[in-house]
Amino acid sequence: MTDRLGRPAIGVLGSYGGLNQGDEAILTCVLDSLRVQCPAARVVVFSRDAEHTRAHHDVAEVVGWEGMSQRQSLEVLSRLDVLVLGGGGVLYDSEARRYLRLVRIARECGVPSFAYAVGVGPLTDADDRQIVRETLADMLAVIVRDEESRLILEEVGVTRDIVVTADPALLLTPEEFSEDMLRCEGIPQGVRLVGMSVREPGRAAEKLDESGYHALLGDVADFLVSRMDAHVVFMPMERQDVGHAHAVLSQMTAPEKGRVLNGSYRPRQLLGLMRHLDLAVGMRLHFLIFAAVSGVPFLPLPYAGKVFDFARAAGAPALTRVAREQCGLLMAEIDRLWDERDGRRDELARRVRVLRERALTNHTWCAKLLDQVRAPAPATTEV
Repeated sequence: MTDRLGRPAIGVLGSYGGLNQGDEAILTCVLDSLRVQCPAARVVVFSRDAEHTRAHHDVAEVVGWEGMSQRQSLEVLSRLDVLVLGGGGVLYDSEARRYLRLVRIARECGVPSFAYAVGVGPLTDADDRQIVRETLADMLAVIVRDEESRLILEEVGVTRDIVVTADPALLLTPEEFSEDMLRCEGIPQGVRLVGMSVREPGRAAEKLDESGYHALLGDVADFLVSRMDAHVVFMPMERQDVGHAHAVLSQMTAPEKGRVLNGSYRPRQLLGLMRHLDLAVGMRLHFLIFAAVSGVPFLPLPYAGKVFDFARAAGAPALTRVAREQCGLLMAEIDRLWDERDGRRDELARRVRVLRERALTNHTWCAKLLDQVRAPAPATTEV
């Protein structure tokens, strides 16, 4: 609720707290949007690691929401004027019910909510599907970041209007990644650099064969070294990526031509690193988004619908799966990408402009919904 200074209170709930660079990039952009749309607001971020969020984001209040009791949740949520869910991938098996529990408690307190460019899926668990179907029906608006998310919600049985925009991180602006920073990472200068992103198998990538794709990407990295006379920079987007990057590096016949980033960087700094790259090959969605925004031609290694969706929107080739038997096809795609890189940059820039315009509609929707929340209730006339 508005405080004694008349400032509205806006809660932001997502997978925040330093677990994933993509989610941190999204939070940065969501906060930027809220500061523009409602500069006087008191913003409360619900984080999975409150200390990390306090250290890396300028917000009035941070709440560590994991493990909060019903009473604690009611106490915090009742002080809000609106709760913003997202953006980013929050509606998927076993996690959807955890996020939507807070949305439902907010509703019990009379606090409205809306979904801000969320990602959806995989969503096969019956309990998660039910809570998604029921909770989204009562939101002010449901805005998703891609067509895949809309299709999943429709398949789950969500019958209300669903707005499709684009990932908020498309609007992230870079910070400098200086030559000194490159030097500290042992990344050579004056040579061709290729960025690579790998990830762990898990709920979002259940069909990945760990040893098989480590060997495959080791072969790919060696091909990049020999074909382009390049050095390969592995860019972890999550903590678990570090081990998998080292596993791929160990499969290379020329491991001296590869480096795994060791430092701790903000999303804007990783975006700044992209300007040093000549090409990008990777699995993580936001690694690919960072490459696209930076004008770096990229080859996605899809493992989920959200990566396929972004690859299609950005005009990038996309393999059907990451498997050892596709090694020849993958290297042929890299070869073609390198030969056509100048033309690909022009096409990529055109498509990114379209995607950024879609991402900007998140701001428009946010402003509209915040105005709706702040509007005074119509006066009633007694008869």
